Amino acid sequence: MVDTAKIIVVGDKVLIRPQDEDEKSRGGLYLPPGVKEKEKVHGGYILKVGPGFPIANPVEDEPWKEKKETKYIPLQVKAGDYAVFMRRDAIEIEFDNEKLVIVPQSAILMVVRDDELTN
Repeated sequence: MVDTAKIIVVGDKVLIRPQDEDEKSRGGLYLPPGVKEKEKVHGGYILKVGPGFPIANPVEDEPWKEKKETKYIPLQVKAGDYAVFMRRDAIEIEFDNEKLVIVPQSAILMVVRDDELTN
């Protein structure tokens, strides 16, 4: 099991534990066999999400003023969701001997959120 406390996900990126192709999600979602063969779409559980899309601060013409903290538009997904995502946009990494993928939120096609599963 990956210790996500060490991981900081940036921007609109999402850290996902990809699901084995033979499994179904805890919510009962199966990917069709044609999709598995083409490997264009994959699924997995979201472990951690980034802060979201940064909002630009207004330009200050007085450089001595204190800098404002960056604000973000939060992402729609959250940790514990089951995500179906485009494989071509995923970046594979290995962390603590486990295969994970980093995906931008724009590559996520669908999310299954079952509050009973995430509690």
